[in-house]
Amino acid sequence: MFARWLPAAINTRPTEWSRAAIGMALGTLLSVWLCAQVFGIQVAQHLIGPLGASAVLLFAVSSGALAQPWSILGGYLCAAVLALLVAHLLGRTLATACLAAGMALILMCCLRCLHPPAGALALILVLADPATIAMDWKALAPVMLSAATMLLSALAYNNLTRVRYPKRASEPAAVIAADHPPIDSQAITAQDLKKALAEMEAFFDVTPEDLEQLIHASELHARRRSVGEVLAPRL
Repeated sequence: MFARWLPAAINTRPTEWSRAAIGMALGTLLSVWLCAQVFGIQVAQHLIGPLGASAVLLFAVSSGALAQPWSILGGYLCAAVLALLVAHLLGRTLATACLAAGMALILMCCLRCLHPPAGALALILVLADPATIAMDWKALAPVMLSAATMLLSALAYNNLTRVRYPKRASEPAAVIAADHPPIDSQAITAQDLKKALAEMEAFFDVTPEDLEQLIHASELHARRRSVGEVLAPRL
């Protein structure tokens, strides 16, 4: 039971950690600075929490489904609209803030733009500071400006550091499948994985195409290992 609490191994190199850390720092700094220049430092600082969380996704795990452009833009928009609507209709209390976050989650799932930091944004906008409350519906502007700035920062930095972003889900799997065809007709495909993920009925921050790519790569390594084991006694 206690073994389940142990952290899983991180399958990235320290150089990738440094790359992501620098990108996160620069992206958050630029987003907050630009928002402060346009809407004031109080409003900008109030949004720094969700922006920092979004930066972790966009720079450290940019291949994940939760870090794609529609996720951050759609997620922030859903959370902001619902939070302001709930604040107008039900007031600004801890209970209504939690209600807004829960409603934002449902809407993000419906619109396929699930982005965890948007849940924090919904809480923050309901329990807002005086400067943000005074903006009323105009508070959508700093939210979307910050989100767009973070996204543009991720687009520029990730691609300049040779990390493809945003990720086109179907391309990598198709390339590997063409170079290394399945062993037989019963090999697992992206469609099989989609059905399996649907049957599990849980959230997974991975696309079926990513899983298919991983499976094909694993099959290739297995074939190489099998050939090596056959040739080793002869050598």
